[in-house]
Amino acid sequence: MKGSVLIEALKKKFKANTDKELALQLGNSVPGIQVWKNRSTINQRQLAGLIHSASQAGARNLEKNAILPIVEFFHIEKCQSKKGANFELFGVEADNGKKHPYLDGVRAELIKHHGVYVFFDSRGQAIYAGKARLQKLWREMNLAFNRKRGAVQKIKRVVHPTRRQLYRTSDEKARQIVDREVPIHELASYFSAYKVADGMVNRLEAMLVRSFANNLLNIRMERFGGVQKKKQNKKKK
Repeated sequence: MKGSVLIEALKKKFKANTDKELALQLGNSVPGIQVWKNRSTINQRQLAGLIHSASQAGARNLEKNAILPIVEFFHIEKCQSKKGANFELFGVEADNGKKHPYLDGVRAELIKHHGVYVFFDSRGQAIYAGKARLQKLWREMNLAFNRKRGAVQKIKRVVHPTRRQLYRTSDEKARQIVDREVPIHELASYFSAYKVADGMVNRLEAMLVRSFANNLLNIRMERFGGVQKKKQNKKKK
């Protein structure tokens, strides 16, 4: 096989448009790719060396890019969604009516990636950890931000009227201190979000939830993927 034929086949396989992109995938250099192109024949030893270097490059790329922070301890400035039905983590419009470049950039990254996220209260204590694997971070985080979770998120409080009416003393029946459900958007002050390789999202969320099992408001104790699969296989048998 000619080297040029192999290089073209590898470009298609790795979806690389240039020699530089392919070089990064194979753990090689651009001049090194050119050397491969100029080879009239390729022997077994050379091909084995190329496969080995590509394997090592893949491991390095995974270590470098598997978990990347998008934003950490970002202050939440909740605002109503366009239709006014729910709250969003923050808006992107500046005081002049134009998009704020930093806020718009953060939202764009959250819209683009899968990963994991953590909500924190006003003291910086983690209160909820979640994942976005089937949908992107922005959508999943806003869903969690508004989700009703009365089983664990209740505090004793009084609901005071917001409409115009006369004041009545606190012994009125409607003004009693009782358990009230509190959504995350009333508890969270900050969030951190991380871009995570798709195959690691479930395991990383499980690690976060299980590491802070007594601190978080998560209802479900997430399991590691391997444990879950073993149980499913036993049921099938």
